[in-house]
Amino acid sequence: MTRTMLAERFYADERKITLEELPIPTPGPGQVRIKVAYCGICHSDLSLIDGNFPARIPVVTQGHEVSGHIDALGPGVTGWSEGDAVIPSAGRACLACRNCRRGNFADCLNLQLMAFDFDGGWAEYLVVNATGLTRVPDGVPMDQAAILADAVSTPFGAVVRTAKVHLGNAVGVWGLGGVGTHIAQLSKLAGAVPIIAVDINDAALERATRLGADFAFRADDPDLLAKIEQATGGRMIDVAFDAVGISATTAQAMKTLDVNGKLVSVGLSGQEMNIGTFNEVGLRRKQVMGHLGYKVQDIAMLAELVAYKRLDLSESISAVVPLREVERGIKMLESREGNPIRILVQP
Repeated sequence: MTRTMLAERFYADERKITLEELPIPTPGPGQVRIKVAYCGICHSDLSLIDGNFPARIPVVTQGHEVSGHIDALGPGVTGWSEGDAVIPSAGRACLACRNCRRGNFADCLNLQLMAFDFDGGWAEYLVVNATGLTRVPDGVPMDQAAILADAVSTPFGAVVRTAKVHLGNAVGVWGLGGVGTHIAQLSKLAGAVPIIAVDINDAALERATRLGADFAFRADDPDLLAKIEQATGGRMIDVAFDAVGISATTAQAMKTLDVNGKLVSVGLSGQEMNIGTFNEVGLRRKQVMGHLGYKVQDIAMLAELVAYKRLDLSESISAVVPLREVERGIKMLESREGNPIRILVQP
């Protein structure tokens, strides 16, 4: 008799989700099967459901922030054993584009994304390539391990790789939800000072100051620019992160930049960017940079930071819902119930 598992399924044509019993997948060559411990609910998952993110395949199991234990090894897999606690990478190189042919798999031009191009972790089991797995160190809780594979690693990539934040940088963060809160925490680890949080949610601002921001200002404060100038001693912002991704936040963040300042866009939307005049950008040598994703090795670095208690993610797990109640978790994130950083699904 075929063994089955419970899994969420998203149907693109009708934009609906269901819970179904599916055959437990068998790992192929170079693959492992993971028994899922936790899987995050991300805004990009919601964007697929509401149509803001175009569907890649007709039917898919969602969820791309996974932690779990290896349940079975496919042919040819070495270096891993059943029972190992792991975090799979959410990306899979196509192995066919010009970058992959040159060995630059991290910059694959046709990167396949878990939960968009192949089945993800809102299920009891999933199959992934063994290449790209990260071992979960002792002392790292499995719920916190799950969110390393996007909710924390994408901010890490934005702070360390794209913005290259360093000691003494004045950093501003617009939008202190899950991504923005982790950007503030990681900017503090990178040595930024001061760190200024900007949002319209007072609870999010209070949390940001508790987790690393030096100042917290409301985005609708008419004296915002003057307050940022005072907070930075007149030098303004070296690196501004827009974790919202709308015209209003981009425009506001650009106005706060110092000469040679950088605006790093991490939030995504279909709106047009508003970055000011050519004179303002050119004469002050302002830079605008987009950021998406992370490198696989970033997950391992973050796991070590958690293990050594340099990075505290204990407040990042806002709620955990059973897989059978995944729709409730989606609605909690949509309505921002409890001002969540991350809501997890537990099969």
